[in-house]
Amino acid sequence: MRLALDQARACLEHGDVPVGAVVARDGEVLAAAGNARERLGDPTAHAEMLALRGAAERAGSWRLEGCTLVVTLEPCAMCAGAVVLSRVERVVFGAADPKAGFAGSLGDLVRDPRLNHRAVLTSEVLADECGEVLRAFFRGRRASVPYQSSG
Repeated sequence: MRLALDQARACLEHGDVPVGAVVARDGEVLAAAGNARERLGDPTAHAEMLALRGAAERAGSWRLEGCTLVVTLEPCAMCAGAVVLSRVERVVFGAADPKAGFAGSLGDLVRDPRLNHRAVLTSEVLADECGEVLRAFFRGRRASVPYQSSG
């Protein structure tokens, strides 16, 4: 999780929401990434998606069996779906996301028994630290945007 937090903090350099992800297998890091939607202009450039793509490239296969995805924020529906489709064995996340999380908050796509694959889930690892990185980012955003009346 510490490596994922480093990736999250690096997002601040280019104005992306600070979320970091790492994919590892047998103690070896296959890929690490941070959100890059702003930097790449790509709505799918979530940290998890980039880390999964990097891990698949490094592993030489889209099947990431035996891999663990560690991410600072609970995966959204898109990323949870990618976890299932890539056959990731385990997901570990930091802060829960009650507004968009699909690994237990709004839904639980990663463990849905109707799907052909389910991941083992560990939640709220270093949750306070992961959450504080996000809270600080959004506090800064709100402070730098002047109030605009809707009327």
